[in-house]
Amino acid sequence: MTKSKLFGAAALAVAVGGFLAAGCSSTYERRDPTGETFPSVTGSSLEGREIQVPAAFAGSPVLLLIGYEQNTQFDLDRWVMGMQMAGISVATYEMPTIPGLVPGMFSGSIDAGMRRGIPQEDWGSVVTVYGDGDEIAKFTGNADGLPGRIVLLDKNGRVAFFHDRGYSAGTLEKLAAVVGAMR
Repeated sequence: MTKSKLFGAAALAVAVGGFLAAGCSSTYERRDPTGETFPSVTGSSLEGREIQVPAAFAGSPVLLLIGYEQNTQFDLDRWVMGMQMAGISVATYEMPTIPGLVPGMFSGSIDAGMRRGIPQEDWGSVVTVYGDGDEIAKFTGNADGLPGRIVLLDKNGRVAFFHDRGYSAGTLEKLAAVVGAMR
């Protein structure tokens, strides 16, 4: 390889690496936002509908199951199954939140992959957030993104319940009590 081709390949590698690094999101320390208003963000359901959160849920409580990593799905599934078994009835949306420029560029492929693993009748309750993902990451913290962020919003979009340490039956009971008090 000639020097000019080697230099060109190295320059391309540096440029691509810089682009990818710029597209990565920041890491924010985990925090409990209970009592705070959820940030206004835009997501897209797997059905393809644009959803403004929390405005789309104004007037009713809603539970947001936020995941920053693919492996978080196991934790979120346990929350959903636990809620069903306990008879907790509240509108629930899974929110895969993928901050950064690069994931947003591949959102179509990422969403298509999710559609392959989620039954079509559930697509409306899965809202992916790419462009505004950093706002949610700042709000809940995304350091150690493996456990889901369980966020119950009241009818005004304020956080009435928050948990970020993985599923537990005792915490599910606390969530049930908060949901029950909202009725």
